[in-house]
Amino acid sequence: MRLNIVLVEPEIPQNTGNIARTCAATGAALHLVGPLGFSISDRYLKRAGLDYWHLLKVYYYENIDKFFKENQGATFFYSTTKAEKSYHEVAYPDNCFILFGKETKGLPEPLLKANYESCIRIPMLDNIRSLNLSNSVAIIVYEALRQNGFENMKLTGNLTI
Repeated sequence: MRLNIVLVEPEIPQNTGNIARTCAATGAALHLVGPLGFSISDRYLKRAGLDYWHLLKVYYYENIDKFFKENQGATFFYSTTKAEKSYHEVAYPDNCFILFGKETKGLPEPLLKANYESCIRIPMLDNIRSLNLSNSVAIIVYEALRQNGFENMKLTGNLTI
């Protein structure tokens, strides 16, 4: 399964680095939509992604309008705490895009309102504002992969004794 993770205006390099590592481990492409809150050469970004950057497909966009223009006709899901539908209640097709907003504000409300039927959320207790961005990405990525049988992924490990 091909999967596309989209970070819209990410602010914290360590989160983006962790997400890059998750994408590398799962074969998902990473799409970074600017403006970014850090430099791509940021040492925290590189350290969090460790030595997996060469395994990663990364795409950069100046802004959200350019992202949508270059990916017209695709299937999009919008991760937000404001959705009614849970992330496990949708079917993730091959080559879909899952968008995540910046750490401090999430995705823009006009974007969510225009696409509310495609908004998804991660259930959590009522008194919690949100999960960490990199944790949220990992939860949803692995659900999409689970639904598609973890295609092309190593499913078992071996102990060395």
